[in-house]
Amino acid sequence: MDFCKELGYEDMIKKLDDLTSRSEAVKMSYIGNSIMSRPIPLVTLGDKGAQKSVLYVSTHHAAENVCTSAIISFIEEYVGAYKKGGKVFGIDIFSLYKMRKIFVVPMLNPDGVEYRLNGVGENNPIKERVISYNGGDDFSDWNANARGVDLNHNYDAYFNEYKEIEKREGISAGKSKYSGQSPESEPECAALANFIRYNSDDIEGIITLHTQGEEIYYKSMGKEPEKSAHIAKLVSRMTGYRLSEAEGTASYGGLTDWFIKEFNKPSFTIECGKGKNPLPPSQILDIYSSLREILFTFPILF
Repeated sequence: MDFCKELGYEDMIKKLDDLTSRSEAVKMSYIGNSIMSRPIPLVTLGDKGAQKSVLYVSTHHAAENVCTSAIISFIEEYVGAYKKGGKVFGIDIFSLYKMRKIFVVPMLNPDGVEYRLNGVGENNPIKERVISYNGGDDFSDWNANARGVDLNHNYDAYFNEYKEIEKREGISAGKSKYSGQSPESEPECAALANFIRYNSDDIEGIITLHTQGEEIYYKSMGKEPEKSAHIAKLVSRMTGYRLSEAEGTASYGGLTDWFIKEFNKPSFTIECGKGKNPLPPSQILDIYSSLREILFTFPILF
């Protein structure tokens, strides 16, 4: 993995295709399509007979795609250890493969990432509208999906309450914070939520990767599922990040909020790195170094 390069959508797909062709440990499918019809990949690490699973989701926000690079690095390391019959942090990877499935969505928001890296594009049918949302054609700090919805406010968790905040603060479609017309109005969130519902009996916990602040959120409106506090302390110890509670607009409509509300199971939002988004690619190595232990250990905590 080139730790100095952030991944766009096409680069990510090439990387995943290569990993899939090289190892039986990696299986790739798709949970659905983005607004601009880009297939959203799902990577499965683990035997089909494994009875428990966890889910890792990266890059809800376009300006946070250093997390995609970090999670691809995890997949690469997993594959390398599986091939060698090795251990990582004392965990035998072949045994882990047999016992647990790890589902990975490396880039939930491919359209937004492409906007940020390459601009809207001449053939985009809503080009003028999106440029208006953005306030110009510089998309270097764009966070939302293709039509100006912040995907991590689009889940059905205190959605109506957040709509009142939007009215009060004048939040509308744009580069960030707008929740959309209704919960799961965006195909990216709908696809992920449907995948989780279908596999809800098996998925024991979720890690969602964001940037930045080196913080971990594990409660929703002060509520936490059984085991969450204990696991949160382990996540904090392994990453070196501090435990925090979401405040303000960050408390509404997120994947962690929805999973806790709907299934009463542990979910953790990990804010990786420090600085101002988008973080520079030079932080990818440090971010992955902080995440390595928990990404390998999380599946066996259940």
